[in-house]
Amino acid sequence: MSLWRRLTGTDTREQIHVRAHLARYFPIISWAPYYNRHLLNEDLVASIIVTLMVIPQALAYAILAGLPAITGLYASMLPLILYSIFGTSRTLAVGPMAIVSLMTAAALSPLFDSGTPAYGQAATTLAMLSGLILAIMGLLRLGFFANFLSHPVVSGLLTASGVLIAASQFSSLIGIGGSGFTLIDQIAHLLSHLGSLHWPTLVLGASALAFLLVMRRAGPVLQKMGLSAGKATFIVRLGPVMAVAITTLTSWSLDLPADGVKVVGDIPARLPPLSLPSFEPGLLRDLLLPAFLISVVGFIESVSLAQMLAARRRERISPDQELVGLGTANLAAAFTSGMPVTGSLSRTVINFDAGARTPAAGAFAAFGVGLVILFLTSLIAYLPIATLAASIIVSAMTLVDLPGLKRTWHYSRSDFAAMLITIVLTFGEGVEAGVMAGVGVSLALYLYRTSRPHTAEVGRLPGTEHFRNIQRHEAEVDDEIALLRVDESLYFANARYLEDTVYGLLADRDNMRHLVLICSAVNLIDASALESLEAINARLKDSQVTLHLAEVKGPVMDMLGKSDFLDHLTGEAYLSTFAAWTDIRHRLDDERAALLAAKESSTDPPADESEPGPPSSGGKS
Repeated sequence: MSLWRRLTGTDTREQIHVRAHLARYFPIISWAPYYNRHLLNEDLVASIIVTLMVIPQALAYAILAGLPAITGLYASMLPLILYSIFGTSRTLAVGPMAIVSLMTAAALSPLFDSGTPAYGQAATTLAMLSGLILAIMGLLRLGFFANFLSHPVVSGLLTASGVLIAASQFSSLIGIGGSGFTLIDQIAHLLSHLGSLHWPTLVLGASALAFLLVMRRAGPVLQKMGLSAGKATFIVRLGPVMAVAITTLTSWSLDLPADGVKVVGDIPARLPPLSLPSFEPGLLRDLLLPAFLISVVGFIESVSLAQMLAARRRERISPDQELVGLGTANLAAAFTSGMPVTGSLSRTVINFDAGARTPAAGAFAAFGVGLVILFLTSLIAYLPIATLAASIIVSAMTLVDLPGLKRTWHYSRSDFAAMLITIVLTFGEGVEAGVMAGVGVSLALYLYRTSRPHTAEVGRLPGTEHFRNIQRHEAEVDDEIALLRVDESLYFANARYLEDTVYGLLADRDNMRHLVLICSAVNLIDASALESLEAINARLKDSQVTLHLAEVKGPVMDMLGKSDFLDHLTGEAYLSTFAAWTDIRHRLDDERAALLAAKESSTDPPADESEPGPPSSGGKS
């Protein structure tokens, strides 16, 4: 039987097994055999809407990256098709993205002049490196790497990037050339060139910006006018398309390019030409770090969004396979004259709300972009750059999360400090510095917090089997028993801290004879922590204190079983704190009873001395 028949025939046990195995590497297998007319209709509708949205955004983000506008359209074709084969999200819309475009420009501008063939080849090289990094990370199952950036740091990075992207477009909005990739450089450039702003461009750009801002808030007004919520939302999201159509028509009818208004210009009506990235060692070395940072930022944003939307439909995505999907998408962009791509926030949400059911919607959108390139590019030759700048500004400002700053400030000052450091460095040094600072600060905060784990001496709540912190609750304690709960995994960074904590408790409790380490929150004990436990066990033994363990998790106990620590442990390893408390109390009670009996026995007089002796025979005869 052929493989195709195994996949598409009647569901048999063999077919299910083959499909499950292949679906791990080709997620398209999990939905393609069940594709039907109903799914096709929903995906087609969503793809038409996404195609309308992707045209202005792709053009704008390519210009933001310092590339010809057509590059954004090229990057919105084959990458979408490859992702539909290898990606696991059913609604993620892959393509150019604002932050990645800004990082691309920041990486390439110091090396080549924008608009030159060398600059374009470097962009494809950057996409190739990013694709290889993502794909290799996926094959090695390194999807957990996204956890190295905490949410406050990601929020700070997005907020700073949103401001940075918006500031970078004000130059195009008022008709002067942009300069710099830091906020300070951009503000200085704007202030120094205010006298040379181009009034027709300013009027056009300001009008487009105002229109887009009004459209974003027009939903409630349209609903009050009688439109349904769905139709109102659809019209609001068509705002950028409407702005493009209106300003392009205005530019053409008034011949604004003759007055100095910059436009997109002629775009070749051809499908993406094949391209060959550069393999020059020096260039690869210069682009390796930017490619890695672009990969990390793009992956974190994409997988976070994909997981959120998948949860709404009770679907599941695989972060490791998402790395492969995004990697193959970038490799496709690298060899089709594209640029680095990732999941787009706005287009993904639109794709989801429009009813996309499978990744085929993205593939259909790619074909839609191809039709636009072949037949409609002449219509956007008069599209003003200022309109694209206004579109980028409005899109970028959605990344700014001011409530998140306030919320983090009130909840955790340390997290806010990490967020603030990320923002300041992104403003002052650029997105790359912000990403590296974010990773560094996230790891530093983790090490700091876990290097001083919270510990609590607990006691028994009267009449229960529950044990709580004696500083917070009225609990039953025993002077000869110390119950110490450790609320963190034990590893090299906090091993010595645990020793100091135990030795401090030993010094404060003169009558302590038993110490129980409660390990309910301990998920790991590494080699350094094991040595510390051995030292604690030996030190307590010298002080005539017995060490016990309680509530050790199975995997941790398995690791301890590979050493001889349990053989040398002076006490026991109990399944629960209550079991340890009960057993040790019984032992102590038995010892006290035996000691009392021995004491009483030692103080009783001998039996022959307690009985009266014979009468005395003294006296005279």
